[in-house]
Amino acid sequence: MQVSVTRDVFKLAQVFTISRGSRTEAKVLTVRIEENGVTGWGECVPYARYDETLESVTAEIEGLPEVFDRAALYDLLPAGAARNAVDCALWDLEAKHAGKRVWELAGLPKPGPEITAYTLSLDSPEKMRAQAAQNAFRPLLKIKLGTPDDMARLEAVRAGAPEATIIVDANEGWSAEVYADLAPHLVRLGVALVEQPLPAGEDDALLGMERPVPVCADESCHDRASLAGLKGKYDVVNIKLDKTGGLTEALALREAALAGGYRVMVGCMVGSSLAMAPATLVAQGAMVTDLDGPLLLAEDRPQPLIFDDTGVHPPEAALWG
Repeated sequence: MQVSVTRDVFKLAQVFTISRGSRTEAKVLTVRIEENGVTGWGECVPYARYDETLESVTAEIEGLPEVFDRAALYDLLPAGAARNAVDCALWDLEAKHAGKRVWELAGLPKPGPEITAYTLSLDSPEKMRAQAAQNAFRPLLKIKLGTPDDMARLEAVRAGAPEATIIVDANEGWSAEVYADLAPHLVRLGVALVEQPLPAGEDDALLGMERPVPVCADESCHDRASLAGLKGKYDVVNIKLDKTGGLTEALALREAALAGGYRVMVGCMVGSSLAMAPATLVAQGAMVTDLDGPLLLAEDRPQPLIFDDTGVHPPEAALWG
């Protein structure tokens, strides 16, 4: 078994801004695992919010032993970007060796398309209204908030896309007081979901607080070990493979979250179709699918995912799985 990791850069279609900063390109790591002439691959997006860099994640992957499997991987790497790319590459490799699709190997029903959110970049209210109007044909829009001008931006987006379902992501940018003040307005404007309104370390303030709009844990939920700390605070969990450390844990987290009474959102970092491909399996039947990474890119992998009126489609075998 030979494991290699390379850096790839994909230009974005336009500058993408959230409350933590702006970017013009997506920097990802691609892992390839070759065994007996067959190569499986996967992608991860190191995230500074979790103290990950391209260098640190590369070092984790390059430090793996010469022989391991998916079960052993969970003792070798923690949940995070490094384990995600390796785990997904192992699934792809196993599928190619078996001549089957990953969903068959995982005992899942054949997947279909899922409507995905489309994320509007953080900007002035006027420009966000224009973005919303340009994308008003999309059934589900996501707004990045977490600034003092959030209400003006939200009002502008609703005016630009009066028929679209809207979800908002505060990226840990609100206090409990700000959230409580905004909640009635979120209801008035028809917001369907609020992602991570408070910082992960301060979300105990959500205990006992009214949640007229479902609240989703993002930075507060990484893997199954996170679930115990979410009780009474959240209604939905956002499953991202770069947080869970791969498809294996993502599927297990989905099952545990549903059993625990949570609804599920499946999200992503800004990456290529290769990063989204395994997540489409987790997204089947989710309350919210947010796998729009490739829609934000100016360039993508060969044989990219298909996006159409029915949503994001599962990958063809030529891409992954």
